[in-house]
Amino acid sequence: MHEIFRKFSATVAKMAGSVWAFTTALALVFLWIATGPVFNFSTTWQLVINTLTTIVTFLMVFLIQNTQNRDNKALHLKLDEIQRAMRGARLNIVDVDDFTDEELDQMQAEFKALQGKYQVKATYRRSKGHPYA
Repeated sequence: MHEIFRKFSATVAKMAGSVWAFTTALALVFLWIATGPVFNFSTTWQLVINTLTTIVTFLMVFLIQNTQNRDNKALHLKLDEIQRAMRGARLNIVDVDDFTDEELDQMQAEFKALQGKYQVKATYRRSKGHPYA
C-alpha cells in the first residue's frame, strides 16, 4: 500500500507542477468566469468553484507533502553520505534535525564565523589574481 501511494503521489506531484496542469487550471477558471453571466453569478455558481478548489487543494496538500518528505529524506541521506566520506567532518551533526533551536543557532553562528574567515582568505586571493578565489 505504501509503495502504491508513493508512486501515485510522485506522479501527481510531477503532473501538478507541469505547464499543462497550470494551463488546464487556468482554462477551467476562465471557463467558470465565462459561465458567470449564464448563471447570473449566483451563489451556486460561486459555490461550485469554491468547493472544487477546496477539495483539490485539500488532497494536493497530502500528496505534495508526501513527495516533499521523501525528497527531503533522500537529500539528507545524500548529504550524510558525503559527510561520512569526508575526512575531518563532524559526524555528530548527522542528526541535526533533532537539535534544539538553541543548538541550531549555535551551529549557525559557528558556520557564519567560518564563512567570515574564508571570506577574508578569498578577498586576499582575489587581490593576488588567484583564478579560483
